[in-house]
Amino acid sequence: MYNNKVMICGVDTSKLPLLKEKEKDELLRRVKQGDKAARETLINGNLRLVLSVIQRFTGRGENLDDLFQVGCIGLIKSIDHFDITQNVRFSTYAVPMIIGEIRRYLRDNNAIRVSRSIKDTAYKAMQTKERLTTQNQNEPTVQEIAKELDLPTEEIVTALESIVTPVSLYEPVYSDGGDTIYVLDQVGDHNDDENWLGEIALKEAIKNLSEREKNILSLRFMQGKTQMEVSEEIGISQAQVSRLEKGALKKIRE
Repeated sequence: MYNNKVMICGVDTSKLPLLKEKEKDELLRRVKQGDKAARETLINGNLRLVLSVIQRFTGRGENLDDLFQVGCIGLIKSIDHFDITQNVRFSTYAVPMIIGEIRRYLRDNNAIRVSRSIKDTAYKAMQTKERLTTQNQNEPTVQEIAKELDLPTEEIVTALESIVTPVSLYEPVYSDGGDTIYVLDQVGDHNDDENWLGEIALKEAIKNLSEREKNILSLRFMQGKTQMEVSEEIGISQAQVSRLEKGALKKIRE
């Protein structure tokens, strides 16, 4: 990246065209009539949309060129399958298609081989999560996703964990001009005498919390509920839940 110029797949993204909604509608109409030139113009005019979507997947160590190409496949599929008779903006239809194509690519190219059935369950769970988040304006819990799919919660958790990108033991986690600390350095030894002493200290710390603090931590970290859901359940504001949660965690750390 230099001078606001980003090269992806040999394309200078700063020079990508941007179509207006009326132009998109006209091009889509012509595409449905078999106009190949209009299809090519529509693809090129929506590459910025692909670029914006792949930003969500940065930081995973994936090659941006690969993600961009896969995203373009999703874009092409959305153009070919878009129904111009529906009162829906093209971008509203295209974005989930592009995201889905990229997620399928990441799922199928995971370094750890996972069975197709588990991958499919994870993909359905992610789709359900996006739909419920949009529908309720709130991120659903694992239990809600499991209920929606009529599957055991444990199966959903296993499926979602199976597609998480593995982290190398030699991945640096901290460096401040001195020796770098790697993931390997953070791996605990379960045979360490300090391990069971730490567990005893943790249990004692939790005992010193108030019943409300214990309840909040249980709802948040054992049942996976959001602060908003906890606030509705115990009858206080989300701000109070946040303050009590932070205070309880601080007491435990101390």
